[in-house]
Amino acid sequence: MTNQSSTQPLIQIRDLYKVFGKKPANVMPMVKEGLSKDEILAKTGHTVGLKAINLDIHQGEIFVIMGLSGSGKSTLIRHFNRLIDPTEGQILVEGIDVMKLNSKELEQFRRNKMAMVFQRFGLMPHRTVLENVAYGLSVQGVDKASRNAKANQWLETVGLSGYEAQYPSQLSGGQQQRVGLARALCTDAEILLMDEAFSALDPLIRSEMQDQLIELQKELHKTIIFITHDLDEALRIGDRIAILKDGNLIQVGAPVDILLNPADDYVEAFVKDVNRPRALTVETVMKPPAFRLTADTIGEALKQMKQIPANYAYYVTDEGFQGVVCQEALEDAVKTDKDAPMEDFQVEEMTPISPDALLESIIPTTMESDFPLPVVDADGDLQGELSRSHLAGVLSDFYTDDADNTESQKSNLINKDK
Repeated sequence: MTNQSSTQPLIQIRDLYKVFGKKPANVMPMVKEGLSKDEILAKTGHTVGLKAINLDIHQGEIFVIMGLSGSGKSTLIRHFNRLIDPTEGQILVEGIDVMKLNSKELEQFRRNKMAMVFQRFGLMPHRTVLENVAYGLSVQGVDKASRNAKANQWLETVGLSGYEAQYPSQLSGGQQQRVGLARALCTDAEILLMDEAFSALDPLIRSEMQDQLIELQKELHKTIIFITHDLDEALRIGDRIAILKDGNLIQVGAPVDILLNPADDYVEAFVKDVNRPRALTVETVMKPPAFRLTADTIGEALKQMKQIPANYAYYVTDEGFQGVVCQEALEDAVKTDKDAPMEDFQVEEMTPISPDALLESIIPTTMESDFPLPVVDADGDLQGELSRSHLAGVLSDFYTDDADNTESQKSNLINKDK
């Protein structure tokens, strides 16, 4: 997954409404008055698909739109490339109002800017795998040799070299979806629209496709809009998640925000059964490392220590994290030689944890440690710390409904954190 761009959002959705029916404009006043979807359907026979949607999507992020059936998520994604036109509202892509494109401009926009990956693969059964992948380029007018060469490259990327001459019916569901992904990537479109793209796959194949998408994204930095009804899938692949209900946007946030700070009862019900220790990484819940020593001598280190409220600190040099130091040990050492270099001081070694580690994997280490665990990146730089009490707080809701032995484990975490 990639970092969001700090510049203007790539895609901006502004006050988007969609009402399905014969006279949607006549129904809009009721929608804006706040009548419910069911009330409007009963009174007018019109269906409210989307209501006052405002979204910013940044270049290079995987933006997940999720909700239950009928929430409006598939309706929303079809607005991005104007497969559906809104009743009201703006869709801006790189500042260009997509609603103002004429038919020829819209055709070019769909061919070059956005590519779509469908739930049921959408492959053409009478074309070979290679022809399916190269199809978008053939529509763009690319010559056969060039488009086939590019299609072959993408088939290799998704692990389907050797299947070029096969037909879709000869492939498994997972293989067909890889062809669909290769076809979308082959056009070089900057934006990928993926509507329930992995929902029809077996769980194991689905998990593999999620992994492949995450790995591909590290290299490609596409902007991916991904629709799903599965929160586990959203948490796994999304940089940010938008949750819809009955055409309303309920919450937008990073996975950790959705999980730990649900906006309302609807979102809370969604996240209730998520296995937090398996869904959250250390980086998402760690605290900044408040107490660090950088002094060259023992005397200077003790001065630094006395200026902080804790009786311990992490010792950090140009080489990175070295270990943990207690005030009591420094006070003893100063009596001998306050000018002695810190490199001669015996720091207490601690095995740091990685920001990428899942919480599940570090619970035992956290319980056994006398101090909050240092979080250190691959370069040896101190990034944060994770204490028993903080970990217990993050996991408390998850453990509330769990077995008694898990509850006692949570109690141990809290009681041991001094």
